[in-house]
Amino acid sequence: MSDEKESDSEDKKPKAPSRVWVVEDNTTLATTVARVLDRQKDMKCVHKFERCEEAIEALVAGERPDVMLFDIGLPGMSGIEGIRRIKTALPEIEILVFSVFDDNEKVFNAICAGASGYLLKTSSMGEIPDAIREILGGGAPINALIARRVLDMFSDLAPQSRDYGLTDREKEVLEQMVEGLTKKEIADQLDLSFHTVDKHIRGIYSKLHVNTMTGAVAKALKEGLLPKG
Repeated sequence: MSDEKESDSEDKKPKAPSRVWVVEDNTTLATTVARVLDRQKDMKCVHKFERCEEAIEALVAGERPDVMLFDIGLPGMSGIEGIRRIKTALPEIEILVFSVFDDNEKVFNAICAGASGYLLKTSSMGEIPDAIREILGGGAPINALIARRVLDMFSDLAPQSRDYGLTDREKEVLEQMVEGLTKKEIADQLDLSFHTVDKHIRGIYSKLHVNTMTGAVAKALKEGLLPKG
């Protein structure tokens, strides 16, 4: 009986706020973003860094965020290179780009480096915590203008279809990912458990050699991995 009470007590413990790091060299903007995040009940800005190198040093020291909000126009190491290094070493860390840059090359490179989402700095402050929640829920938030640029960019590329050995079920899951569904929504759509969908997505990541849902979608579109129509 005491064990059951202890278990119930543990279940009722409030979930710890998600740990967010802000990598932004504009001190005023970084402080504003941190204040917005700290006003949320479910997240907290744990660190602000002006350079990629500082964030990487903290990771090497053993600290871990749940999400990193990343500018890509940084002094020293570029944000894109920083994202690539972090995602290679610690693929479980989610990264949301927050940048003034909306040109195709930087968007494409950030996504390929492992960014889970991309917001422009013209977005409202209220969109940032919503985007972080979406990422933590398995989604891939992208500013509407960036989404259009990504679609236009991939439509100009000739599909280079390759056989990555995806199973029929993995292709079904990938189709839902391309539609922008979260893991939970995919589970509901395909009448599968969340655990099963997660297993299929990890299989897709492995076969496509990517680390994020955004990367898988980008590769599927670029290489024409799914049937048209």
